[in-house]
Amino acid sequence: MMVTNAAFTLLAEGTVTTPRGFQAAGLHAGIKRKKKDVGLLVSAVPAAAAGVFTLNAVRAACVTQNEQQLQALPYLQAIIVNSGNANACTGAKGDADAKEMQQHTAAKLGLPAHAVAIASTGVIGVQMPMEALKAGIEQAAAGLSELGGDEFAEAMLTTDTFTKQVAVQLTIDGQTVTIGGAAKGSGMIHPNMATMLAFVTTDAKVEPSALQSLLSRTTDQTYNRITVDGDTSTNDMVLVMANGLAQNQSLDETHPDWFAFVEAFRYVSEKLAKDIARDGEGATKLVQVAVNGAVSELVATQIAKKVVGSSLVKTAVFGADANWGRILAAIGYAGVPFDPARVDIWLGEVQVAAQGMGLNFDEAAAKAHLLGDTVQITIDLNMGDAASTAYGCDLTYDYVRINASYRT
Repeated sequence: MMVTNAAFTLLAEGTVTTPRGFQAAGLHAGIKRKKKDVGLLVSAVPAAAAGVFTLNAVRAACVTQNEQQLQALPYLQAIIVNSGNANACTGAKGDADAKEMQQHTAAKLGLPAHAVAIASTGVIGVQMPMEALKAGIEQAAAGLSELGGDEFAEAMLTTDTFTKQVAVQLTIDGQTVTIGGAAKGSGMIHPNMATMLAFVTTDAKVEPSALQSLLSRTTDQTYNRITVDGDTSTNDMVLVMANGLAQNQSLDETHPDWFAFVEAFRYVSEKLAKDIARDGEGATKLVQVAVNGAVSELVATQIAKKVVGSSLVKTAVFGADANWGRILAAIGYAGVPFDPARVDIWLGEVQVAAQGMGLNFDEAAAKAHLLGDTVQITIDLNMGDAASTAYGCDLTYDYVRINASYRT
């Protein structure tokens, strides 16, 4: 274990099954050629649940179904996920397949259908191979394990190069509370949300309304501040299950430990979001853009997103070119008022511009920072006290290679 904050402890090998009462499985069912493509996550008891979903007007069947279900009854006990097929833009047949995916999972677990959420990711516009999927669901239900978190995280991957997992622990009401998470995402990533799936589990007892409010706020501060390529997916979602097995007093905004829980929950979400940005298709670097001195957090966020999403900035980072002019230009088309003559810019510890003009900076030091695997761009607008940070990656030749032949 490693203590990362006074409020919580980061677990070295934590997964979504680290919190009490969660089991998972992941396996290859034949939706993809070789790799795992069906994952199942189950709580031993019904759990308070919350979700956030893509803002794309074109939405996969799983998104619409889950959103309607959680609005009607904010509790879940299982999540079934497949990769390799998005079941998006598949018409009435796709809607029926989504229902069958839910119902088949529920039947194999002995649960009511409304206790099961579904998630899909992969190629758009292709009908789901239901026989393979149903067989995979049956195998997953039979293979559930408290040690199945790694396999579950692997089963949701598409073009990702590594699994994204995290778990933390903290003390609430004298009880040890654990929060775990797993996510996928590599391409088609852009605020708001991304072609990403994220699942967070906790054994804390949390009021459903407080959980939904917390997830919505945290999403705005984490998942909605990442970008890889400017495309927003049809299947994005984040789902949370809180099963209460830690036996703490129910958490909401009035609980004395609420803010400690919020801080730990945000850390989990931020870690998953940053891992998604770092694993952008073809990416070699995580790019962090911090905007300080803004008149509001909204302005700072809009500028940070615009800079981290700029293709010219991303290619300059890939080439280790300290081209600060591209950063200032991106600020200029962010659509918010600012004074260019007040802007200061740093690459790592190297200040490259002051009051909107270039400095005679150390090119070698700036280049050395840009050659690292994490690039920090800091912008000070010198207009207020608000700040925000957005996350992305560089844009490389491999991004084009991967996406030019995605279906093949």
